Amino acid sequence: MHPYLNHLKDLITLSHPCARTGQLLFATVSGAHLYGFASPDSDYDVRGVHVTALSQLLAMEPPADTYELMEQKAGVELDLVTHEARKFIRLLLKRNGYALEQLLSPLVVVTGEWHQELLALSPGLLSKALHLHYLGFSQNEWKALNRRQPWRVKPLLYTFRTLLTGIHLMRTGEVQANLQVLNEQFRLSWIQDLIALKTEASEHVAAPVLDESFVQAQYHLLCEQLVQESERSPLPQQLSCVADLQDLLLRIRKQQALREWQGNHSSLPTFRAEDGSA
Repeated sequence: MHPYLNHLKDLITLSHPCARTGQLLFATVSGAHLYGFASPDSDYDVRGVHVTALSQLLAMEPPADTYELMEQKAGVELDLVTHEARKFIRLLLKRNGYALEQLLSPLVVVTGEWHQELLALSPGLLSKALHLHYLGFSQNEWKALNRRQPWRVKPLLYTFRTLLTGIHLMRTGEVQANLQVLNEQFRLSWIQDLIALKTEASEHVAAPVLDESFVQAQYHLLCEQLVQESERSPLPQQLSCVADLQDLLLRIRKQQALREWQGNHSSLPTFRAEDGSA
C-alpha cells in the first residue's frame, strides 16, 4: 500500500460528511498520481461515490449529486470529488472512461461491499465505444496544449496518456492509466524524458525545446491508430451489465432505506406482551 493512502483516508473521514455515516461507497486516487507522473507539488485528486440519504433524495429540494472540496490540511493539498451513486452509474453507462478509471484505480483510499460489486461488474462496462471517450479527451487536451506557448509538460503528458490508454484498452481489454507502465509497451523515449522532468520539477513546468512537427505527427499517428484498434478490437459493441447495475442501485437504495428506518426507530420503547391469562 502506498504510504499516503491511509493519510488521505483520515483526511476524507474528517472532511466528507458521508464518510462519517457509512455512505461513502468508495474513494480512489486519480490524476497525476494514478497516471504515473506526479510532481513534488502535485495535489491529490481523490474521486469516489457516495449515496444520498433517502430522506434527502425524496425532499422537495434534494442535495447536489456531486460533492466537491478543495482544501490544504496537514501538508496535503486535497482535491476531492464524489458523485452520488445514480449519477456515477449513469456515467459508466455513457461509456465515460474517466469514471471507469476511477472505479478501477489500484490506489484505493476507501472501499466496501458495493465497491467490490462494481468491480466485479466492470468487465461488462468495456466496449469498442470507449475509444470515442479517449479520442475526444485527447483532442481536447491537444487543443488546450496549443492555446499556450511555450508548451507545458502536463497537458502534453495528458494528451498522450489518454491515447495510449485507449489503444491499450482496445487491444487487450485492460484499463491501464499509468503512463510509465504503458510506455514499457510503446517505448516512446521522448515521453519517458517528459515523465522524468515532470516528476522532478513543478506541476506547471514548461516543456523543453521539442520538434513540434514531430510531436504533431506522433499525435495524429496515435489518433489514427486508436481508431484502427477499435475497429479490430475483440471488445463487444454493447455493454453487458446494464440490468445488473440497475439491480445494484436498487439494492444500495434499499440498504440505505433500512439503515434510516432502523436509525429512526432505535429509540422507540419496547413493550412486553401480556400472556392474556385471567
